[in-house]
Amino acid sequence: HLFTVITVEAGFVQSALDWRGGYKTLVWSMFEPANGAKYRLGPELEICGYGCADHFYESDTLLHSFQALKTLLESPVTQDIICDVGM
Repeated sequence: HLFTVITVEAGFVQSALDWRGGYKTLVWSMFEPANGAKYRLGPELEICGYGCADHFYESDTLLHSFQALKTLLESPVTQDIICDVGM
């Protein structure tokens, strides 16, 4: 069986700790099922963004990352596609 895989570049524009912008980028990258994709692979730290420095040690960074992941998984854009999201 053949299927289409989406790989998301690590170089897409994202600012560290930009939760809304990061979420919008994630949602935008999920629209490939219309093209037959069944698996979406994203880079590490795509939710919180690189460059968080000491913010990685703060509990609200983890909290906001999980909130964004929850919102994404509850969204209809994640239906019919396996999503590998970088936390």
